[in-house]
Amino acid sequence: MKTEYNYEDQSLLLAIKNGNEKAFDTLFRKYYPMLCAYGNKFVELEDAEECVQDAMLWLWENKDMLVIQSSLSNYLFSIVHHRAINRIKQQEVKSRVENYFYEEMQSLIDDTNFYLIEELTIRIQEAVETLPESYKEAFVMHRFKNMSYKEIAEILGVSPKTIDYRIQQALKQLRIELKDYLPFLLPLLITRLNIYTFILLHQIILIIISKT
Repeated sequence: MKTEYNYEDQSLLLAIKNGNEKAFDTLFRKYYPMLCAYGNKFVELEDAEECVQDAMLWLWENKDMLVIQSSLSNYLFSIVHHRAINRIKQQEVKSRVENYFYEEMQSLIDDTNFYLIEELTIRIQEAVETLPESYKEAFVMHRFKNMSYKEIAEILGVSPKTIDYRIQQALKQLRIELKDYLPFLLPLLITRLNIYTFILLHQIILIIISKT
């Protein structure tokens, strides 16, 4: 049976070399399913089908110069194997390039976010420095030192209600000073930030919009 198949293949190949399209169609139909199944062992079925189609097209276009030392079937499987391996290499290169550009773009975004937040942090510090001394003192102790109204009141010798008033006035002034930055800050919360940057950004936004 194997010899018969080889004889059939040789007859088809000879006819193909003579430009017989019917012989090529017969060969295509005979080997296409087997070659696709073989290629699918290495790549996805869709890619395997493209490899087989390219291989068969190449066979037809180069029929005049074909020199096949092994059997035609081995020759076809070898071509498909070679093309499938090349497809894998191309996909790996493409994946590495895509990952490289993604990492570069993400690094650029992270750098941009960092410098923007750093600039805003400096701007907040400058805005805090413009506060009346009593407002600034209460605000810094509450927001940056995490002290309660009661603790601040005891240190400054005033009532907690007075501390509340001073902090409210400080926030009111800071919101006026920093309100133009808020539209730039909120979109950053939905981007991929490292945990430190996210926390810092969250604190900045709270300073701008918080009432207590």
